[in-house]
Amino acid sequence: MEQANRAQWRSKIGFILAATGSAVGLGNLWKFPYITWHNNGGAFVLIYLVSVVLIGWPIMMAEILIGRKTHESPVPAMEKLGPKGWSIVGWLGVLTGFVILGYYTVIAGWTITSFISCIQWSFSGYTPPADGAFGEFIGNGPLQILLAFIFMAATTLVIWKGINKGIEATTRILMPVLLGILIYLVIMVMFLPGRADTFKFLFNPNFGELPSTGILEAVGHAFFTLSLGMGVMITYGSYMGRGESITRNAVMVVFLDTFVAICACIIMYTIIFSAPGVAESVSGSTVGMLFITLPDLLYTEIPFGHIIAPIFYILVAFAALSSTISLLEVIVSLFIDKLKMTRHQATIIGSSFAFIVSIFSALSLGAVGIFSKFSFFGEGKEGVLSTLDHLAANWMLPVGGLLITLFVGWKLDKKIVEEELGLFNEDGSPKFTYQMFRFFIRFTAPIAILAVIIAVILGKDFS
Repeated sequence: MEQANRAQWRSKIGFILAATGSAVGLGNLWKFPYITWHNNGGAFVLIYLVSVVLIGWPIMMAEILIGRKTHESPVPAMEKLGPKGWSIVGWLGVLTGFVILGYYTVIAGWTITSFISCIQWSFSGYTPPADGAFGEFIGNGPLQILLAFIFMAATTLVIWKGINKGIEATTRILMPVLLGILIYLVIMVMFLPGRADTFKFLFNPNFGELPSTGILEAVGHAFFTLSLGMGVMITYGSYMGRGESITRNAVMVVFLDTFVAICACIIMYTIIFSAPGVAESVSGSTVGMLFITLPDLLYTEIPFGHIIAPIFYILVAFAALSSTISLLEVIVSLFIDKLKMTRHQATIIGSSFAFIVSIFSALSLGAVGIFSKFSFFGEGKEGVLSTLDHLAANWMLPVGGLLITLFVGWKLDKKIVEEELGLFNEDGSPKFTYQMFRFFIRFTAPIAILAVIIAVILGKDFS
């Protein structure tokens, strides 16, 4: 039954913009271009697109369905719909969002300094940073805490104002501006000589060049990029009105998220291919590609780089903020629904706990030895931030996604699914879209996710 006093999106576009804002984040502008590059483009992109349709789309529909049916945050939603014990799915989603927020704000804070540096370079001329400058930057504990605090404070302010005056009003500004900047940058790079190589790299599948782990990596990234398995879509779905189409909204969010990811690749790769010799020496880390390699290329190799650079890092900052907003809302909605707190109480307490984790993450990049050397998953994953990232990407997100598919596909009353989706013809027969959803959520998605989890158990790292 719908809560009489529960806030709802004021318009159909409200959910789409908020959900797209959650999905569009550093995973689109940072991680996807990196893993696509190291999986040799075309074939990986094709498999990723298929994974989004066969796995991401049905799980997104399933999560929205749960939220819209109950008009509750993940934990009470699962308590209402599921037999005893299934509430663990809701708790796992909230915990996953909390863990990700605890390190995501630290990385998001780097966009602030990148933007400030680009403004300075654009007006006073570019000076290449000294070797090791980025390492010194992330090792500056007080600065890292300050940047994380600024990002958390901005996030807290939005959540404090509520669903309509906070999240919806903010994403109505952030997302059109973000998409406008993205399209502008794509148009700008089309004048660069590397555009032909970029389109060949991205859209000319050669499965002989696809690494053996590329398929599973494409499937695994579909969780992170669409904000699945972390309670966000259940929470945002709980604010959706009865008259809105879950299917149409999910399709729009998936399309926009994928559009942003592909555009980010076009922008970054065209810049890389336009600079002679750079394609062979792109940094071997996601951090290096976005925060080290790209700024240097923009100012030393690319025409109008002094214009593109600061605009690009505004884009990245906006994308990060729209994601942190959704992650904090998952925690706040739980406190409101389960503990009966006011929104202001829940926002302060939720953001405070998340910021404490952010402090540990900020100090684990070289500032404090005990946090930087902390290792739970073994060599190569030292530090609180790396540990949390590994835990979320490799275990919490896939397990959460798997449990959602099993619940909606096999445990939830079929009549509830049919009622919420409404994908039936006038004669009562199911539409092809419903048949696809039913097959994907029961078979395709869980099998694919299980393959990812098995790969993790065997040693594959998706973080």
